[in-house]
Amino acid sequence: MRPKTLHQHSQKHIKTVSNRLSRTIGHLNAIKRMIENDKDCSEILIQLAAVKAQVNNTAKVILKEHLAHCVIHAVEENDTQSIEELNKAIDMFMK
Repeated sequence: MRPKTLHQHSQKHIKTVSNRLSRTIGHLNAIKRMIENDKDCSEILIQLAAVKAQVNNTAKVILKEHLAHCVIHAVEENDTQSIEELNKAIDMFMK
């Protein structure tokens, strides 16, 4: 097996993921304020479900990018360790 080479993501991808995470953080802060203001639990749970969906969608963007670029590169380089790491990350994410 060859040593792992570093890869870089496009600035567009980095900006996309960063923007998504900023929106999610803002949403979580709004939920925190809802709790501090003793809002209805049902409303809070609905907002938490929305955050959960945002996190999952952000993960999907990252996974698609990883498959399209990093995994293809790993296969070309016969880098089985990267494939194993991806499988482990997916298992952890799906718990």
